[in-house]
Amino acid sequence: MEFTHKPVLLDECLEGLNLREDGIYVDGTLGRAGHSMEIVKRLTTGRLICIDQDMAAIEAAKVRLAPWMERVTFVHSNFCNLDAVLTQVGVTAVDGMLFDLGVSSPQLDDASRGFSYMQDAPLDMRMDLSASLTAHTVVNQWNEDELKKIFYDFGEERYAPRIARAICARREDKPIETTLELVDIIRSAMPAVALREKQHPAKRTFQAIRIAVNQELDVLTPMLEGACKWLAPGGRLAVITFHSLEDRIVKRAIQAQAKGCTCPPQFPVCICGNLPVVKPITRKPIISGAAELEYNPRARSAKLRVAEKL
Repeated sequence: MEFTHKPVLLDECLEGLNLREDGIYVDGTLGRAGHSMEIVKRLTTGRLICIDQDMAAIEAAKVRLAPWMERVTFVHSNFCNLDAVLTQVGVTAVDGMLFDLGVSSPQLDDASRGFSYMQDAPLDMRMDLSASLTAHTVVNQWNEDELKKIFYDFGEERYAPRIARAICARREDKPIETTLELVDIIRSAMPAVALREKQHPAKRTFQAIRIAVNQELDVLTPMLEGACKWLAPGGRLAVITFHSLEDRIVKRAIQAQAKGCTCPPQFPVCICGNLPVVKPITRKPIISGAAELEYNPRARSAKLRVAEKL
């Protein structure tokens, strides 16, 4: 089996997690196990819990991690279910957690999954193939205002009204079935100046639909709160984001957990009694260097933030 996934910011993640050979760690976004393999290699009596909502990722990772299986536990779930997952596997605290929020390279490269705007495929975009909502449903059944809102909010697409209008007009004739059909519609809705931009014209719209299908932003806050709760004192949280919407949520969540107090700023003294839970290890996000970008261009937008449990 060939593995094409290149783990992003690998060295930086390993350093950020401050691994111990007897520690308990969680890879909350297993993917094709690039990060997991390097973590488990460094464990002797420790344990690695690997979570993913994509069963194809888990099955592929079982092959890749076969030499270390006695130290690995696989769980098919979304990372927002962290409480249930960690209770299920019988741990009481964790020494480090890693969440790589990007779509894995195999998901992008597998045309049948419908994530890519470069290959023709049925409109799907589900990370969990057992989920009911697909890109086909979003594109063909959501109304114009709903489409415009997600294109603005999740894709930061300035031509959201034109694209939403064009999609609704086209589907009146027949359903929009494939990714390249959708790309053609997006292109037709955009002005010539936008089509000359370096970025692919469909990138922001596809991102928005994918986020909506998988509820990617909705699950972030429960995951971050759960992670901070389950970390042992001195345990590390490492989160890799790939667009500003995710990074903003992660940054604010870490800041809130580091501040503790929730009293209004005008209060002269704290009355809520909330104490800081974590301390940021990275004041600014870590980004990929030139060497990594040369062999892995997909790392260009990656940002890593690390915090430590107090």
